[in-house]
Amino acid sequence: MITYEYPFNERIRTLLRLEDLFDKAAHFMQLDGPQDHHVVLLTLFEILEVSRADLKTDLIQELERQRQTLLAFRNNPDISEEALSGALYEIEQAAAALLAMTGKIGQYLRENEWLMSIKSRAAIPGGLCEFDLPSYHFWQHHPAEMRRAALMGWLKPLLPLRDGLTIVLRLLRSSGRPKPQVAPAGGFQLMLGGSNAQMVRVSLREGDPAIPEISANKYALNIRFTCPDGDLKPRACEREVAFDMTFCNL
Repeated sequence: MITYEYPFNERIRTLLRLEDLFDKAAHFMQLDGPQDHHVVLLTLFEILEVSRADLKTDLIQELERQRQTLLAFRNNPDISEEALSGALYEIEQAAAALLAMTGKIGQYLRENEWLMSIKSRAAIPGGLCEFDLPSYHFWQHHPAEMRRAALMGWLKPLLPLRDGLTIVLRLLRSSGRPKPQVAPAGGFQLMLGGSNAQMVRVSLREGDPAIPEISANKYALNIRFTCPDGDLKPRACEREVAFDMTFCNL
């Protein structure tokens, strides 16, 4: 299945963007090429820009709310005590790491003049040529392990954010149950009547060449399926499209 996620509010939208950026950084960090590590550095700058000032507090509060919810299941014969203890431990460790973060998110990066010079030039198309930043060109010729160690040093202080949002998004995704739906003539509408849902997930069979374009809020959901042609140019699907839909809410 291919799953498309659509957040209903800015809070979840930010968490999904950060999840994608942290995943990208982790992928290219494993590789050895200078261009791979260049991607990691640019992704680090994006993480810095996307992270809201209240993100840490928001994650801590959500983790504590989930911890209290799980504590209510103590001594419930239908719940595995071992699994419950493991989940509580993971939440408590993530919250403690977030509490240990000091100062403004990424302030240590903003105080690094060399990194900020790269960040400012990166905003200019082609602005990171060797004649623009010879010191960065020199750094890119360091051995891969030296570059990786430097990147990890810059990324590591932000990892409590990654760990916290990973737990929150996992709980969010597991909160709903998929229901089969059909979009006649490629269109689907649903009135939500002030739903508390924070995200909708739309899943299609991997071989089905239909792409959902979703617009939604807590009152209404609209999905228009498009079918790409040979040039991947989207055109409206005029056939019935079967899919699974899941509403998620913490």
